[in-house]
Amino acid sequence: MLGGTACVLALTAGLGACSPTFDWRTIMNNDNGYTVDLPAKPGNDQRAVQIDGTPMQMAMQTAEAGDAVFAVGTVILPNDSEATQRAALDFLRTGLARNVGAAPDAHAVQIPLAAGGKVPGLEMKLSGEAGSQREARTVYARLVARGRHVYQVAIIASKPIQQEQVDQFFSSFQLY
Repeated sequence: MLGGTACVLALTAGLGACSPTFDWRTIMNNDNGYTVDLPAKPGNDQRAVQIDGTPMQMAMQTAEAGDAVFAVGTVILPNDSEATQRAALDFLRTGLARNVGAAPDAHAVQIPLAAGGKVPGLEMKLSGEAGSQREARTVYARLVARGRHVYQVAIIASKPIQQEQVDQFFSSFQLY
């Protein structure tokens, strides 16, 4: 039931063995229509999710650095209706919060477009316990819908990370 958002938290299991070095590189994901700076070479994954009873695919690009996983998840929607977008955003928002036992609080934020301009999105910062060991986690996330895609841009950290790393990641994310 936790769907694709659980895969991001599952990736945090090996954080202790990661290098603390941030080796930022710009990743252009033409298939899903975004560009982002990631702090290490990304891995890719894909999961099936059920949103409002409809099967959908969630593609993930993830990179580990320091004590954090940086991830961009893209859900491909069956249509671009506002209701479908809203259902997917709600699914991601509540899933992230549930995974750390927090309230799904979010506030509005503007997400930049590569061609100029911005689109409305949501921003969250959640803290709680995750996984079978109930380990402390902080989740920084931005969610946005555009056309037939909904994006989850997230950092899952087991220890506090510098604000400049958070800013680098979020400010670099742009939609095509």
